[in-house]
Amino acid sequence: MIDLYADGADLDGIKTAAQNPKIVGFTTNPTLMRQAGVTDYKAFALDAIKYLQETRPETNLSLEVFADDEEEMYAQALEIDSWAKPFGYDVFIKIPVTNTKGVSTNGLINRLSNEGVKVNVTAIFTTEQSRAVVDSLNLETPSIISIFAGRIADAGEDPVPLVTKCMEYYDSKKTKSSKAKFLWASSREAFNYYHANDCGCDIITMPADLIKKVSGFGKDLTKFSLETVQMFYDDAKSSGFKIDIA
Repeated sequence: MIDLYADGADLDGIKTAAQNPKIVGFTTNPTLMRQAGVTDYKAFALDAIKYLQETRPETNLSLEVFADDEEEMYAQALEIDSWAKPFGYDVFIKIPVTNTKGVSTNGLINRLSNEGVKVNVTAIFTTEQSRAVVDSLNLETPSIISIFAGRIADAGEDPVPLVTKCMEYYDSKKTKSSKAKFLWASSREAFNYYHANDCGCDIITMPADLIKKVSGFGKDLTKFSLETVQMFYDDAKSSGFKIDIA
């Protein structure tokens, strides 16, 4: 089955997620970090790396660069990569597929990948972007290709055939030594787990609320219906709502 990654940027949340053996990786992004109140990026990263290496050494963590200039991105990527090395823990460096001006980062991706840096190429929305990333990667270096399926769906397009086309192109290029993996990102509902798995994705990343729902797959629907009715009744009663009948 598909690998399940937890999406978040709160250290306590990572620690809680790490207790679930079904979760085999962790992803972060600047937006989630800001929402979680992270103010010291390096301190957060080192704490997360140290904790995961000690408790779940078989997992990995993705951390993102913040620069917009290619050379600065490169320097940040090497710096982040250096944080993990003393711990012997796998960290993937998240590189956006373009900068804020829409300029491709494929040259940077190629450079880092050829130097053995594990990259997680993020914010991919089109088959053209995905194919260009595949062509840029050193496929023998472990990497992650993150397709933002949920946001593609937000734009009114079915992400399933798009993701499938992206993976078909990779399949035409890969060899037995290729180590790139496809990730279904920005999940919107628990059923995306099956969407991603049916597409052949290697990984899906989800926030804690969706992971909890995935854990409930297989639940008896009649029982689920009764629980829902009970919830509505209890909430209405607790609210003090009344309907005066004349």
